[in-house]
Amino acid sequence: MSARTPENNGPHRAGFACFVGRPNAGKSTLTNALVGQKVAITSNRPQTTRHTVRGIVHRPDAQLILVDTPGLHKPRTLLGERLNDVVRTTWAEVDVIGFCLPADQKIGPGDRFIAKELAGIKKTPKVAVVTKTDLVDSRTLAEQLIAIDRLGKELGIEWAEIVPVSAKEGAERGSSDKGGGGRRAGGQIQLVADLLIPLLPEGPALYPEGDLTDEPEQVMVAELIREAALEGVRDELPHSIAVVVEEMLPREDRPADKPLLDIHANVYIERPSQKGIIIGPKGKRLKEVGIKSRKHIEALLGTPVYLDLHVKVAKDWQRDPKQLRKLGF
Repeated sequence: MSARTPENNGPHRAGFACFVGRPNAGKSTLTNALVGQKVAITSNRPQTTRHTVRGIVHRPDAQLILVDTPGLHKPRTLLGERLNDVVRTTWAEVDVIGFCLPADQKIGPGDRFIAKELAGIKKTPKVAVVTKTDLVDSRTLAEQLIAIDRLGKELGIEWAEIVPVSAKEGAERGSSDKGGGGRRAGGQIQLVADLLIPLLPEGPALYPEGDLTDEPEQVMVAELIREAALEGVRDELPHSIAVVVEEMLPREDRPADKPLLDIHANVYIERPSQKGIIIGPKGKRLKEVGIKSRKHIEALLGTPVYLDLHVKVAKDWQRDPKQLRKLGF
């Protein structure tokens, strides 16, 4: 017998949804806005996401577990191939797929490449999510909605829904109901959840109330450091950065009301010449990375942190199976 919920007297639903889209289509921003907290790293650089982050949305009538995958792309390295494998495996296992298409860019070869792959997955319902609507006027948005509808018909994809959303406004203002803009944007984020939930199977909650992700804390800490390291680096560097947290230990001899967590992490790059870019003149850049990421890590873990960062070279790690394994791929 399925659990009934007090609010709508309907069955409780629980299941997995996955956002797909070409790199930088707004998938991680949408995941964070829905969960209400940062669980996936975001960056204005493509292919930022490397791990399948599960964000968990708790509601009285449902539990929506969001699986965030890397952007599917034509791979140039062994890492790229592995990331694509992660995406395809995930698609085959979720209950509903959200295909993210940015409103400010016309449908391109990258979107078609993904749509063709999606067309081959017959049973899983698909929702087209038009992201970044805050960047366009209503006419451009209308044209994009028509183009997405046409794309579905052309490839034989029957969209369960096509929904426009601005995750950015939702994340910034949606948590407060003061003012029309916040209500509208927050409502858009809720609308995405409202459309995904009926497509989930009936069943009890799969995770305890209050859990927002099932990612190990060390992986999330490493991702937050990598996000800070990605900010403001030159174009050639983003895919060359990997972060491994070597250890996270509570500092001994600290009073219970003044804990301190020691985190030792290595930032890996592929070539010695990249070391200077990460460290910066007189270590200024690495210091900024430490300050920025520490703030997010302390918010995530709820405890003061001492962060010890070192930059190391792992030669051509994206192409080397042994190095990839060592760095967690």
